[in-house]
Amino acid sequence: MKTKLLKSLGFAAVFVVSACASDPQVTQTTVPSSTSQQPSSRPVTPVQTTQTYAPRPGSIEEFSTSAGDRVYFGYDSYTLSAQARATLSKQAAWMNSYPRVRVLLAGNCDERGTREYNLALGARRANSVKDYLVNLGVDPSRMTTISYGKERPIDPRSMGEAWSINRNTHTAIVSGASS
Repeated sequence: MKTKLLKSLGFAAVFVVSACASDPQVTQTTVPSSTSQQPSSRPVTPVQTTQTYAPRPGSIEEFSTSAGDRVYFGYDSYTLSAQARATLSKQAAWMNSYPRVRVLLAGNCDERGTREYNLALGARRANSVKDYLVNLGVDPSRMTTISYGKERPIDPRSMGEAWSINRNTHTAIVSGASS
């Protein structure tokens, strides 16, 4: 008796778990309206709908997806690449559309070099981003710079791929974005 009960519970659990599996599309079931309380004898037809999602205008998510929130640098450099300038042009256009937004420009480095050297290099990276944004019409009073040097790596591994990711300036919105 216990074995049958355990098997039944096991099958029920599998059924419940499989019923909870998610589908990337939203499924909406339409039930025909009826004035009586009796269940309708007509079959219920599921209707597939695809729901698209767009971030709220002026939100941090919109900034990240439409403009990008990080630019990368070469080894021991604070010179902006063509790709970095393209990203910063999008950031400036977005920021000029939302003049109440204030940002923190955080310069970062890879793990090589001394702490002091990397703090100075991170500051130069953050300032080169700020200068470029100012040249594109963003009010400098809306931007604050900081250097984290090598203290806040994105990728903690000690290898070339990680180092190239960690050499960046991150543009973080600190106020003025829509929620």
